Amino acid sequence: MGSFWGHLKTVTKHRTLVMVHCFKVGLIWRGLTHDLSKYSPTEFLAGVRYYQGTRSPNTADREANGYSLAWMHHKGRNKHHFEYWTDLRPGTREYTPVPMPTPYLVEMCMDRIAACKTYHGKDYKPTDPLEYLDRARESPLMHEETLRKTRFLLTMLAQRGERETFRFIRQHVLKGEDFARAPEEARN
Repeated sequence: MGSFWGHLKTVTKHRTLVMVHCFKVGLIWRGLTHDLSKYSPTEFLAGVRYYQGTRSPNTADREANGYSLAWMHHKGRNKHHFEYWTDLRPGTREYTPVPMPTPYLVEMCMDRIAACKTYHGKDYKPTDPLEYLDRARESPLMHEETLRKTRFLLTMLAQRGERETFRFIRQHVLKGEDFARAPEEARN
């Protein structure tokens, strides 16, 4: 029974942090609707079964079964995960990443910050989300533009802190301004 309450508390704490962060940058609806699928039976019951409190239960599920049905359910319903943004490439019929629309990319950054805060607790540092991005080795699976923009925002967080990063997102990123251009784009 402890894993039920522990998982419920972890999910709710995470959602609350993402909501607060999204509100600070102006993504009210994204904050309100973030991760609601985690309360569905497919995701919640697996979360309880593999609950540890220090990392995502999907990781333990994947280790035990070779895949996580809960994760596949989650990423297919939540546009703030870059894994959602894949499509078949014409000609090759291979799945390939596509760029994430800005609101979902920003929500993904808020999600990563909140996840690090949730799992690291009082030991959280603003460098944690960037370090997780580097450690996770997601680069080949994420569209290069999405990765570049995510890295830009998480580097800003690591170097300048939450207040300045959230202000930048609110005043520039969500207003559609170009940011984090590739070096070759910046020269043109």
